[in-house]
Amino acid sequence: MQTYSAPLRDMRFVLNELHDSTDYTSLPAFEHVTSDVVDAILEEAAKFTTERLLPLNASADQEGCILENGVVRTPTGFKEAYTAFRETGFTSMAADPEWGGQGLPAPINKFIEEMICSANLSFSLYPGLTHGATKALEAHGSQDLKERYLPKMVDGTWAGTMCLTEAHCGTDLGLLRTKAVPQDDGSYKITGAKIFISAGEHDLTENIVHLVLARMPDAPKGVKGISMFLVPKFVPSEDGRPGARNGVTCTALEKKMGIHGSATCQMSFDEATGWLVGDPHKGMRAMFTMMNSERLSVGVQGLGAAEVAYQSAVAYAKDRLQGRSLSGTKAPDKPADPIIVHPDIRRQLMTMRAYNEGCRALGTWVARSLDMMEHHPDEEVRKQADDFSALMTPIVKALFTDMGFETTNIAMQVYGGHGYIQDHGMEQIVRDSRISMIYEGTNGVQALDLVGRKMPAHTGRLLRSFFHPVLTFIDEALEDDDLAPLAQPLAKAFGALQLSTATIAQKGLKDPEEAGAAATDYLRLFGLVALGYMWVRMAKVAHAALADGPDDPDFYRAKITTAHFFIERILPQSAGLFAAIKSGKGAMMSLDEAMF
Repeated sequence: MQTYSAPLRDMRFVLNELHDSTDYTSLPAFEHVTSDVVDAILEEAAKFTTERLLPLNASADQEGCILENGVVRTPTGFKEAYTAFRETGFTSMAADPEWGGQGLPAPINKFIEEMICSANLSFSLYPGLTHGATKALEAHGSQDLKERYLPKMVDGTWAGTMCLTEAHCGTDLGLLRTKAVPQDDGSYKITGAKIFISAGEHDLTENIVHLVLARMPDAPKGVKGISMFLVPKFVPSEDGRPGARNGVTCTALEKKMGIHGSATCQMSFDEATGWLVGDPHKGMRAMFTMMNSERLSVGVQGLGAAEVAYQSAVAYAKDRLQGRSLSGTKAPDKPADPIIVHPDIRRQLMTMRAYNEGCRALGTWVARSLDMMEHHPDEEVRKQADDFSALMTPIVKALFTDMGFETTNIAMQVYGGHGYIQDHGMEQIVRDSRISMIYEGTNGVQALDLVGRKMPAHTGRLLRSFFHPVLTFIDEALEDDDLAPLAQPLAKAFGALQLSTATIAQKGLKDPEEAGAAATDYLRLFGLVALGYMWVRMAKVAHAALADGPDDPDFYRAKITTAHFFIERILPQSAGLFAAIKSGKGAMMSLDEAMF
C-alpha cells in the first residue's frame, strides 16, 4: 500500500525558518500573501492530493490511457479529479494575475507540485505541462495570442504542451525537420511528426495548445533556424470558443515503463494552422523559457516520488516483523522485532530522509531566486538571482531526480520481495520515477550544461552566486561550537568543489573532452556540497529553536540528527568524486570503439 501524508511541518520549517519568508512577502507582487493564506492553501493541497489523487495512482497505473480514433481516454477518475483540481483553483496558483492567476510565490507552487507528484506522478504532468507552456507564451507571445489563449490556459479549461522531439533527434534539435510555411493571413502551416509528447492528447480539457518547434523555408541550418509556433487542437472561433479541428492528430501512445496514467503521444501535424511565438528563428530562446521552468519542476518530480517512497518504507519497516535486534529484543510480546530496529534498515531510511529534506530545502532556495529575479525592484538583486537560478537549474534537475530514483530503489530494498511485486505499490513508484532522469534533457545533458555553459559563463560570475554565500557561512559556522563538527567536513568538501572547478576549467580549455568526462561527477559533487550547506544551516536553525523551548522539540532534534547523518555518512562521497574528476578522461576515452 502506498503511504503518503503531505510533509507540511517540514515545508513550513523550510519556508519560514530556514528561508525567511519575508524576503518575498515584502515584494509588491506578493503583498497579498500572508502566512494564513499560505497555510490555508497548503492544507487544501494536502487534503486534495491525499484524498483525490493518491487513491487513483495504482488503478491508473493498471488501466493506463487508451487511444481510439485519434481520441485519448485517460484512466478512470482522472477527468473528475482534474475538474475538481481546476475548480479549486490549483491550475491558476502560479500564473500572473493579469491572466486570471493567483500570482503565488514560486516556493508555494513548488510545494504544491511536490504534493501532486508524491500522490500521483502521472496526473501531475497534465497541469505541469500547461504551466510551462503558459510561461513561454507569457514571455514571448504577441499580445493577441496572450489575450486569446492565456486566460483559458490559466483557468485550466485549456491545456498546453511542448513539442520538441522527433524520431531522429532528441537533444540535438538542430536536426529537426518539421516545417512551417507562411500564409498570406500571417499564420503558418505546420507539417511534421513529433514523439514523446506528454499530454499531447487527452480528455481532460476542451482544447490543447501545442507549442511546436519547426523551420521556416528560409531558415538557417541548425538550432539558429528553429522557430516556435502555437498550434491549437481546435482553432478558436471569434467568440473564443474551440472552433474547427486543426490538422493535429495523436497517431499512437508510447508503450512505456511507467507513468501509465500520463498520455505520452506520437503527434502528427498535417498542414496544421499555427502562429509564430516570438521572433523568427529564435524558437530555442522561447523554448528554454519553458524548459527551465519545466526542469525545476522535473526536479520536484524526483523529490515527490522520493517522499512517497520514504513514507511508505517507514510504514512498512515499523510493521514488518523479522529477526531480533542486535542489541536485544525490542518487542518481547511479538514473535520478532519490526525491521526498523536493524542498523542497515536505519541506514536506508536515514539516507532517504537526508536526501528528501535536503532537496526540499535546496529547491526552496532556488525557487525563491525565481521570485527575486522576476519581481525584485532592485536591478542588481534581479541579476544576482538570475545568475543563481541559471547555475542551479541543471543541478536541481539532475541531482533531485538521481536521488529520487535512488531513494525509490532504497525503499524497494526495505520492502524486500514485497517491494518487487505489485501488491504494495512500491514497484510502481520505482518505475514512475525513472523517467525524470531522462526527459527535459537527460541528466548527462544537465551535467554538460553545468560544466560547458554555466561554469565558464561571464568568467565564472554564475559560480560566485553560490560560492560566496557558502564560503561566508562556513567561516561563521566554524566559530560556532554547535556547528563546527558539521562545518569542518563541509569546508573540506567545499574545498574539493573549488579545486575540481579549477581542474575542469584548466583541462577543459585544452581539451573539451576532459570537461565532458568530469561533468557528471562534478554535478554530483556540487549537489552534495549544496545539500551539505543546507543541512548545516538547518542544524543552526534547529539549535536556536531548541534554545527557545519549542512546542515540538523532537522535530528540531531530528533535524540535528539527520544533519549529522548527512555530513558524516553521505558527504564523504565528495572525496571519491574529487579523485575521479582529477583522474581525467584517460580510462574513459582510450578504449577503441571497435573494442566495445
